Amino acid sequence: MSTDGLSVDDGIRTLLLLMPRMVGRAKKLGVPAELQSLSLAPRHLSLLAYLLFDGAMTVNELAARLEVAPATVSLMVGELSRKGVLERREDDADRRRTIVSIAQAHQTAINEWLGYGAKAWRQALEPLTPEQRRMFVDTLRAYESALSG
Repeated sequence: MSTDGLSVDDGIRTLLLLMPRMVGRAKKLGVPAELQSLSLAPRHLSLLAYLLFDGAMTVNELAARLEVAPATVSLMVGELSRKGVLERREDDADRRRTIVSIAQAHQTAINEWLGYGAKAWRQALEPLTPEQRRMFVDTLRAYESALSG
């Protein structure tokens, strides 16, 4: 990794070229055949990614991680449960809570599909210090925020 500085304009030029390439490569991964008929939207991918990497969790935990209202997550979970992608079960410790997980029948396909991107992120982030990783993530958040106006 170079220690040379980069002007803001040079950084913008580089990212304007790089970002579409990244999106294009991510899209080429494609949805696994067994999931194509499920009409998964980008909002579903984030939910599935959290369940894949962090395991089963409650609707409130998912809502906090996705930074949306629990009602929004409940709707998504209901939709994906009806399609057989997710399973819901009562929390043994607190019967008022529902635990959500990826259905065993789709675990392998979702892991192969989303795991590839996680592996690429791991390869990119591991060489960085924790502070550099924080700055990278914060920069992407700032960019996303600026795009949303």
